[in-house]
Amino acid sequence: MSRTDPKPKNADSEKITINLGPIDLGQIDLLVNEGFYANRTDLIRTAIRNQLNLHADVVKQTVARKSLVLGMHHYSRADLETARAAGHRLQIQVLGMASIASDVPVELALETIESIFVLGALHASSAVKDALASRIL
Repeated sequence: MSRTDPKPKNADSEKITINLGPIDLGQIDLLVNEGFYANRTDLIRTAIRNQLNLHADVVKQTVARKSLVLGMHHYSRADLETARAAGHRLQIQVLGMASIASDVPVELALETIESIFVLGALHASSAVKDALASRIL
């Protein structure tokens, strides 16, 4: 990879942006400088994981109550063609990441996907996302 090539996107993570006040940011930098964390990101990830662990029971109960698929779920063109052949319409409900293969034509997605509810990230072509916009909850 040359230096001018864009950095490949890590499929296991999504970038988020937060705004912090100067005092909070200064305290984070102090902890990093004192060696408690490798960098700002390390502290923020740790804080988020601690909060998720604190609320793990609520997450588990909600996942079960809402019948969410937990983790990463990929829908291939073959998956959607199988659903169409069986006369099934999918209700995609995922906590984590749902992805629809890039080779899925808009028509197939419209025929087979009834609704999409994703808490996390949805990866699909722009054309498929645009076509399904009214079905994305």
